[in-house]
Amino acid sequence: MSFQDRAQHQISQLDKELSKYPALNNLEKQTSVPKVYVVLGLGALYFFMIFFNIGGEFLVNTAGFLIPAYYSMDALFSSSRTDDTQWLTYWVVYAFLTVFESAVNAVYWFPFYYTFKFILVLWMALPQTGGTQVVFRSFLQPVFSRYFSGSGSTSANLRSQADQAQKPHAM
Repeated sequence: MSFQDRAQHQISQLDKELSKYPALNNLEKQTSVPKVYVVLGLGALYFFMIFFNIGGEFLVNTAGFLIPAYYSMDALFSSSRTDDTQWLTYWVVYAFLTVFESAVNAVYWFPFYYTFKFILVLWMALPQTGGTQVVFRSFLQPVFSRYFSGSGSTSANLRSQADQAQKPHAM
């Protein structure tokens, strides 16, 4: 399978996924431009602006907020606790990285900083990649686990209190 065939396959898969959104279907009808090309063009423009630091901080932080916020809201309305843990972990890691970034003023030390941060944020935010779990288990868990492990920890007590509060009271 050639590169062109694989690219066409990915474009058709993306087009099929984008067909779920009526607004994009209407845009395609009105403009006669395939919705997949509109989305890919906007994505390329977004990345171009980040790469050349045209509003890089704002664009990266927006991506780091909007995608996970959507999935977090979805998790809050689902009955599964697995996705709750996944998104809670994301927000803890994202907050930690944001505070660390502002403390060291990383943007002045690294060329193309926002490009690398954008790739990191996407890797962490997309559920398919599991990037947040890698960052958490590799860096934050070893450092902070001694403060939060064991049944007598604050986190365990707060979790049991929250579980108790969620149970209906018998009368």
